[in-house]
Amino acid sequence: MSKQIYKQQNDLAKLIERFSVQDSVLETAIPSLFLIHKPNITVPTYGVQKPSLCIVVQGAKEVLLAQERFLYGPGDYLVASVDLPVTGQVIEASTNDPYLCFKLEFTPNQILEVLSDSKIDIVPKENVKRAMFVSSIELPILEAVIRLIRLLENPEDIPVLAPLFTKEIIYRVLQGQHGATLEQMAIEGSYTYRIRDVIKQIKNNYDRSIRIEELAEIANMSVSSLHRHFKEVTAMSPIQFQKHFRLREARRLLLSESTDATDVAFRVGYESPSQFSREYSRMFGLPPREDIKRLREKYDQSINA
Repeated sequence: MSKQIYKQQNDLAKLIERFSVQDSVLETAIPSLFLIHKPNITVPTYGVQKPSLCIVVQGAKEVLLAQERFLYGPGDYLVASVDLPVTGQVIEASTNDPYLCFKLEFTPNQILEVLSDSKIDIVPKENVKRAMFVSSIELPILEAVIRLIRLLENPEDIPVLAPLFTKEIIYRVLQGQHGATLEQMAIEGSYTYRIRDVIKQIKNNYDRSIRIEELAEIANMSVSSLHRHFKEVTAMSPIQFQKHFRLREARRLLLSESTDATDVAFRVGYESPSQFSREYSRMFGLPPREDIKRLREKYDQSINA
């Protein structure tokens, strides 16, 4: 890591500590910008990674996409280019040196706008790539990120300058080593663009049976081609992808509502409560009732600590 990057990372760490809230994921006044502060190593969390840029300036995090492991810390950034069901865990953090992370979400339209206004070469049929990657941080990205986060010092500037600085950040990422991966999510007709439409269909209909032929028609691919490209983008098959969404939603419902596992199983699309319990246990390590009891006990302990 160069001295310039090291200095900029220290400046960014100070800004995140200044504007974040301890042990939280804070949605800031800047649209789609989140500041993450965790003073301890966390348990694995199950969620959906939206298209976003994440920069860790202190501590380290592990993200699992199916069976693939993405590890990033200071000097790295992670990008997800489509919605992906992931498991995340902060693996390095302490009270004195908390995990600090900058997260900026973006949309395909923002990517397309940057591509339209720039001279970045566009390759419509670029080979399919995994929709998540970790890369070494570059000074121009850090400088643009610092300009964006400093707008929190002058909130009146946010409506005018935040879109410009966000656009610059996206431009810098597109210029980077893995820029083509991000580019493909926004280019109509690319494999990633078509897989993105399939992902949207699965997300919107996770609770019903979806024929693979229906998904292939949406992607304008053969069934075999869809399977191959979908797995190249997401690291899992369409059926596995739907299962991940179902089980994550089931866990959310069990935590947020006073309802039983059988009711939730039917609500998220399972026809067999026993199959739901088996697959839930396989993903989260315990049957639904025991898992939710454990999570609530941990929550009560953290509140009373």
